[in-house]
Amino acid sequence: MEAVNKKVDVFSISNMVKMSIFAAMAGVLMLFKFPIPIAPPFMTVDFSDVATLVSGFILGSVSGVITVVLKNLINLMLNGTTTAYVGELSNIIVGSTFVVISSLIYSHKKTKYTAILGLIIGIIGMSVVATLSNYFVIFPIYAKVFHIPVDGFVKFVPKSYNIVTNYYDLMILSVLPFNIVKGTLNAIVTFLVYKKISKAMKKN
Repeated sequence: MEAVNKKVDVFSISNMVKMSIFAAMAGVLMLFKFPIPIAPPFMTVDFSDVATLVSGFILGSVSGVITVVLKNLINLMLNGTTTAYVGELSNIIVGSTFVVISSLIYSHKKTKYTAILGLIIGIIGMSVVATLSNYFVIFPIYAKVFHIPVDGFVKFVPKSYNIVTNYYDLMILSVLPFNIVKGTLNAIVTFLVYKKISKAMKKN
């Protein structure tokens, strides 16, 4: 997974075209999503972080963050919003954290080891940020928008996962592991496809 470590002009035409390609890929990937039985059904797993992580690895962390923002704008045009834009805000916060941590670590020395290390620390970082941001910001905003108490979200957790009984449990036993699972799945796919995409970009 070695690559040439060179500085990228974020707003060059070439870089902007590449970011647009990655954002388009991510925006489409956001359409294919599925819930997992440890979290409310409105929290879904998709593989759009693969495209944004690859963008960050190839083009740098700033480009990765811009790609995260662009993918959400594209998804809004394709799919609209069912969360009054709160879900998109959360996606930008969490996705940007994942990309920045992973790509910054990888950029110091582009090897398989730093890629794996960056992705692992990125998963941990994004999961912690997701839990804290959801606890203090995202779910309280959801509650105000949809006029329900924050504890009311507990009832959306599948009944088969009955260890969640209050708001704190929801964050620690549902939101945190959900993001670990989502991050891990995206990290695995990123690790598998990055080298091929990087080589294709170099040829072009």
